[in-house]
Amino acid sequence: MGSPIWQKSSYSGSSNACVEVRVVDGLVELRESDDPGAVLGADPAAFASLLKSIKAGVFDRHL
Repeated sequence: MGSPIWQKSSYSGSSNACVEVRVVDGLVELRESDDPGAVLGADPAAFASLLKSIKAGVFDRHL
């Protein structure tokens, strides 16, 4: 069996500059398509918390 396939964000449209996600061994992995070597891994609960925070606008403030 090969490596799990990266799924591109639906918000990316036809652009290649996007966030991609996959699940490997029970961990959710994220990467930026233009830097595929940098991968962030999180357990599903932490990933769900991150998504909730993003949707709530927690990270929308600019310093």
